[in-house]
Order: sequence, then structure tokens, then C-alpha cells
Amino acid sequence: MILSFGYLILRQALRLVILLARGGHANAVEVLVLRHQVVVLRRQVRRLDLEPADRAVLAGLSRLLPLARWSAFFVTPATLLRWHRSLIARRWTYSGRRPGRPPVTAEVRQLVLRMAQDNPTWGCRRI
Repeated sequence: MILSFGYLILRQALRLVILLARGGHANAVEVLVLRHQVVVLRRQVRRLDLEPADRAVLAGLSRLLPLARWSAFFVTPATLLRWHRSLIARRWTYSGRRPGRPPVTAEVRQLVLRMAQDNPTWGCRRI
């Protein structure tokens, strides 16, 4: 994925350089956004499904485009912000850990029960 993302960024950068040589910075970025969106839409069959590289390109180009020209995007600014929030959430959440006390293993449980049987006056009566 890193190689495809790098290739995509290089291609877009070269296109941007060519368009900037023609003049009109905002127009060049808008044309670049529209071309990328056409490429994405041609890949789709039914539902719009953006790859992470597509989202990164659109988010990066949104920083270059003035707010007045954001109508060129087929996603809303709220969608761009949602992508950013989910990216941050995935980066800073620790999904592998459950909250609370970790469960007691079967070996520890058997050891406690055996110790309770060996020492009837030891500990609480509930054991």
C-alpha cells in the first residue's frame, strides 16, 4: 500500500507541476481534484468506496484549495473532518485492552480452592 500511495502522490505532484506551469493556482488544484475524482468514480461499480490513499490525496488537496472552491469535491467538508477524526481515533485507541480487572486464570482459581480446602480456618467462609 505504501508503494501505491507513493506512486499516486508522485503522479499527482507531477500533474500539479504541469498545471501550475500553465498558471492559475486555484484552477490547477481544482482541475487536479476533479481529475482524481473522475479516476475514483471510474473504478466504482455501485457504491462510492474510497481507498485510504484516495482519502489522503483529497484531504491534502483540500488544504491547497480555497474554501470558495470546495464545491469541486464530491465529499463535504464534514466528511473530510470525519475521516480525520477516525484516523486520529484509530491511532490513539488501544482496542486490544478491555476495561476493568483482567480475568483470573483457571490455574489461579484451582490453587485458591485447593488452599481453601487444605486450610479450613483460612480466609473468608465464602471461599
